[in-house]
Amino acid sequence: MAEQFIIRRNRFLNKDTIGYHNRDYTGFSQPDNPNFLNTLKNTFNNTAISALNRAKRDVQNIILDDIPGIMRDNKLRNCVCVCIPRAKALVSYTPNQLFFRDAVSNAVSQMVGVIDGSNFIVRHTNTRTTHLSETVGRVATTGQVSENDGNLPYPGITMETCRINSAQIFNQNIILIDDIYTNCVNIDEDCIQALLNTGARNVIFYAIAYTRRH
Repeated sequence: MAEQFIIRRNRFLNKDTIGYHNRDYTGFSQPDNPNFLNTLKNTFNNTAISALNRAKRDVQNIILDDIPGIMRDNKLRNCVCVCIPRAKALVSYTPNQLFFRDAVSNAVSQMVGVIDGSNFIVRHTNTRTTHLSETVGRVATTGQVSENDGNLPYPGITMETCRINSAQIFNQNIILIDDIYTNCVNIDEDCIQALLNTGARNVIFYAIAYTRRH
């Protein structure tokens, strides 16, 4: 069952926003950590398809359990589920690196009153992959391993590096979905604000996992 929290307004986000998460993220390979989320990232494009499919099913099942409850909590009869885009331009990724987006799409396609907006935000310009080292991080894209290029988060980065399907966003209730939420990174906050700027009626945030900082 999803647990509610509040994403506080800051220089990336103009107003407090309701958020939900399913479980804590405590660190890769730590006890009870959702390591299947790391599997789905497939950062170096070397994960076996069998492992990707198992992780994809895990995510689908969680979303199928949580999203209807979030809709009930917020009295939503209809909504659009939108994915946070990956850090690099979409064309940089192979299909095996987009399994999280596919899991969201497959799950919401089975729900009543939910529009699949998993491809409504498309990254066209590389940004920094924030979970990798800023100086030595490397990422596999289109079969090649390269430096982790692109800007770190700044206010407005989503609007400047992504195409947003404004016609499908305008005046809609949006549930914005990410794999892991980490406070102070501000990718999610900036994306929420971008959707509001595009004309979304309301944005609720949902992540499979929430990083607990100690």
